[in-house]
Amino acid sequence: MRAVVMDAVGQPLSVRDVPDPALPPGGVVVEVRATGLCRSDWHAWAGHEDVALPHVPGHELAGVVVAVGAGVERWSLGDRVTVPFVCGCGRCEWCRTGQAQVCPDQEQPGFTHWGSFAERVALHAADTNVVAIPDGVSFEAAAALGCRFATAYRALTARARVRAGEWVTVVGAGGVGLSAVMIARALGAHVVAVDRTGAALSAARALGAEHVVLADGADVPARVHDLIGGSHISVDAVGSEQTSADAVLSLRRRGRHVQVGLLPSPTGLSGIPMARAIAWELDILGSHGMAAADYPGMLALIESGALRPQDLVEQVVGLQEAAARLPLLDRAAPAGMTMVDPRLP
Repeated sequence: MRAVVMDAVGQPLSVRDVPDPALPPGGVVVEVRATGLCRSDWHAWAGHEDVALPHVPGHELAGVVVAVGAGVERWSLGDRVTVPFVCGCGRCEWCRTGQAQVCPDQEQPGFTHWGSFAERVALHAADTNVVAIPDGVSFEAAAALGCRFATAYRALTARARVRAGEWVTVVGAGGVGLSAVMIARALGAHVVAVDRTGAALSAARALGAEHVVLADGADVPARVHDLIGGSHISVDAVGSEQTSADAVLSLRRRGRHVQVGLLPSPTGLSGIPMARAIAWELDILGSHGMAAADYPGMLALIESGALRPQDLVEQVVGLQEAAARLPLLDRAAPAGMTMVDPRLP
């Protein structure tokens, strides 16, 4: 099969023929029809994640089941499926209680094993992790759920427990940030979107953000407090010392911050201002994807038309273009999501 291959950390990627993925016991092989180009993939390419080389990135995916392993009960050839980017083992107490996103023996396509920037990908513990795509949901929309949209959904609903009428400040209006804007508005909350580019802020406005703040050199927390008196909830959808600090300092007293963006640093520490968190009794919450068990509620909203992840897809490219773009994701500022179709050149 053709795949995007990473041979060395921080070096150019190639597109070439590689062996088909092995079918794992209890797993499936999926022919990839859409996979998202995500900043998390850039973290692996940059060396922030420990991956075995050579490596195939890609963790947001949707496609068709083309092989079914021994012991799989729920899936058949031809099923249209997607999968969370965190796949549980299916055996531990966390998986048994529907919390596979924190499974200590988790697998992550594109990180712990070869991912979806390829024509086919293997998925483990299929009966625990694989999710059926409803007929009315496109492959591109379903792939958008795997990391960014589902992560934003769980961050706001299960972690921050957003309520109608509350203010949410979203720092970073890329894929996960725009997903958070869309979801917050669908749930009746009000949104302030923060980004460093005008195009991203225009996209956030189109999705319902009532206020936008251009972060380029601005005192973001001061602007948010001037606009709305501080947020009830903040979301860092980027993952840097500056963006996490801006998000937390944008909160009003007793506010809730959700950290979604990864926070790589030489020390492993973040810039979250804990003195403010203590003095103002802020809640600092981590959010790491969403388990397959939690998908039905989100999929029901998508089928009803209340949520439209497909509106976040900006463009669809092939593997060659994906290989060229992935190393640039720390500098690029796309207003939305880029999807990869491995069937394209």
